[in-house]
Amino acid sequence: MERESWMRLALELARRAGEEGEVPVGCVVVCGEKTVGRGWNRREQMQNALGHAEMMALDEACRTLGRWRLGDCRLFVTLEPCPMCAGAILNARVGEVCYGASDLEYGACGGVINLFEEAFRHRPRLYGGVLKQECSALLSTFFAGLRGQHEEK
Repeated sequence: MERESWMRLALELARRAGEEGEVPVGCVVVCGEKTVGRGWNRREQMQNALGHAEMMALDEACRTLGRWRLGDCRLFVTLEPCPMCAGAILNARVGEVCYGASDLEYGACGGVINLFEEAFRHRPRLYGGVLKQECSALLSTFFAGLRGQHEEK
């Protein structure tokens, strides 16, 4: 499957997060041609700072595969990973990371800093801007809705 097809699956999960009142970010981890991990933001629902889409997807992928080393896996996420998620990706040795929208506030793949360019022993292949318009539009619509709710009060 092409990168865009996997990112469309991540977008479906991001929409689910938005429907649940979460920031609409979705993530899938793929091994070969099989989805082994899925996640969407659940920070508000869980009241846990670790409830990022990538963390959920990585956790499921490790449980599905029965291992923590994910060097043969690819991760697709609708928003550029933050430093926490980039650290988890590095520690899991994920082979490839593809993200949609850039994050100029917390992005750790080039938005603010690129942790994957630092002198860590493992460096995943990085592809940014996959379905960027769709990923960005989903986030923009969500935050515009929040601003509208605050203005009504």
